Amino acid sequence: MQTLFKNIKGDRLIWAIAALLAIFSFLPVYSAASNLAYVGGGAGNTFTYFVKHFMHLFLGFAIMYGVHKIPYRYFRGLSMVMIPIVIVLLVVTMLQGTTIDGANASRWIQIPFIGMSFQTSTLAAVVLMVYVARYLSKIQNKKIAFVETLLPLWAPVFIVLILILPANFSTTAIIFLMVMMLAFIGGYPVKYLAVIIGTGLVALTLFVLVAKAFPDTMPNRVDTWMSRVENFANGENTEADYQSENAKIAIASGGVRGKGPGKSTQKNVLPQSSSDFIFAIIIEEYGLIGGLFLLVLYSWLLFRIVIVSQKSDTIFGKLLVLGVGLPIIFQALTNMAVAVELFPVTGQTLPLISSGGTSIWMTCLAIGIILSVSAKREQMKEQEVNNDNPLEILSETI
Repeated sequence: MQTLFKNIKGDRLIWAIAALLAIFSFLPVYSAASNLAYVGGGAGNTFTYFVKHFMHLFLGFAIMYGVHKIPYRYFRGLSMVMIPIVIVLLVVTMLQGTTIDGANASRWIQIPFIGMSFQTSTLAAVVLMVYVARYLSKIQNKKIAFVETLLPLWAPVFIVLILILPANFSTTAIIFLMVMMLAFIGGYPVKYLAVIIGTGLVALTLFVLVAKAFPDTMPNRVDTWMSRVENFANGENTEADYQSENAKIAIASGGVRGKGPGKSTQKNVLPQSSSDFIFAIIIEEYGLIGGLFLLVLYSWLLFRIVIVSQKSDTIFGKLLVLGVGLPIIFQALTNMAVAVELFPVTGQTLPLISSGGTSIWMTCLAIGIILSVSAKREQMKEQEVNNDNPLEILSETI
């Protein structure tokens, strides 16, 4: 174990925050899984879900450890290799044609031989952000011609988004927003971004109109999205608001200190209590204090992500950290906002807290990439110390 800790590189605070989130997740997941154990395949044994969550986190941290040992410059080439691979995976996922009540639910593919499912859109999101960071760093300090960026930059972005959209609008919207934010930070001209945003809105409108006009052509979730937005906007309590209403009951009954670990009652009636709405269960059991604790951890993580980005020695490193790091924080805030009914229901999980293997693994992959950038900075600091350069040491200390 001591050897393992010696080999851990990168920002120690990010390691600590990730570990705290993972450790904290066990109690609410174990508590919320009690309902799943009786209505699902757990045969009345909540410990089965506890072990499953532990294995997901164990594999996730193994991914994080392995990825953080890879020099981050290699992610440039890997993103170009992985873009066509994730596009193929998304096409395979879509062609499965899985439907629930006539709606497209083709989000997962089965991993051969081990019988586990994998949500391809989450992998596509990480790969796409790395790819965009690579391209933006490549055109830094160059005069940008919009037409020249269409094929190498925006074509992969829109292909990935189009393949995700029919089954998962919320993930598509988040990826698009994060790409726009990264492009803005990376210095891409605002006037060109306005064109891309307008094109995206037009494409979304056309998709919705075609889906409504020809509902049998391709299974989709357009009706689900529209009903969620309409129910959120009109404020009326309908059958579709069942999840949000029970989440609000859980939050209201939690108070300041909560009911105590394992004492949630809404977990028995709230769907997705261990994943999409786990924040509501956390507040019911741990109160406002527990909710603020999580908010502080994610805010702290955001602060460290910005610090690592600013200390990176290359433009690619800076954009890479922000590209894979900001979506983690945005996803966390979105999950919390849905629980308190600031957003319509989106289906986004709480990073490193909610149960679900793919979400945990891809969050750990993203954090591993951030730690890889941070580890490079540490390596440079060690070289400066070994070279006995007092001015460099003083500069770094300040």
